[in-house]
Amino acid sequence: MENLLSGKKIVVMGVANRRSIAWGCAKVMAAQGAEIIYTYQNERLKKGIKRLVDDESHLIECDVARDKSIATAFSLIKERFGQVNGIVHAIAYAKKEELDGTILNASREGYALAQDISSYSLIAVAKEAQKHDLLTVPASIVTLTYFGSERAIPNYNVMGVAKAALEANVRYLARDLGNQHIRVNAISAGAVKTLAVTGIKGHTELLKESQSRTVDGNDVTIDEIGGTCAFLMSDLSTGIVGDTVYVDKGVHLI
Repeated sequence: MENLLSGKKIVVMGVANRRSIAWGCAKVMAAQGAEIIYTYQNERLKKGIKRLVDDESHLIECDVARDKSIATAFSLIKERFGQVNGIVHAIAYAKKEELDGTILNASREGYALAQDISSYSLIAVAKEAQKHDLLTVPASIVTLTYFGSERAIPNYNVMGVAKAALEANVRYLARDLGNQHIRVNAISAGAVKTLAVTGIKGHTELLKESQSRTVDGNDVTIDEIGGTCAFLMSDLSTGIVGDTVYVDKGVHLI
């Protein structure tokens, strides 16, 4: 039986280390036959990915805060690999001090930064991919969000607002790219102990609370999230457009 993603090439943006949700997605997609191309923000973060990926030719520098960097990265990907079948956008950032206390503590600069990196970057990536004719037809773009977009999670603050904007971006992009047979969706992943989560004050309590609300009492894993990502990248998911798929073992139900 042929693997789900045999012959597909997929760009994964946002792997920091082996605990990253993006790494869980990349692992499962590779196991399903996909060729994975990784982007990294800078040389410091490249070191973490190099421990996981053998072929350095599949590592491409890309800072999503700079349109020129995205353009350069996508041009290089096109030159090196040709067109790709999908992009996984697993990038978010907020200053640590913005993830503490109440939303009233949010600074104008910190709020804008969280929106730029965590939300607008999806639009920037889709725009540059289109400019460079990077995506095949059909193609899939998947981003990662969290339940804090819908509920006021303690200390999540500006990131929750940015994730809400990200989910709105998914709907608008899905509408505007749909006639090009590019579908855009989000995965709302359950709380996982990643580098990003440890930046939230009280993250230990957040993880315990999340686990207590899962239907089976067990945390969702990055491999389970990766399985859904692989499905959304596959031709089996062509009818799913502009949606947010929950992969949190039922936490959002309660």
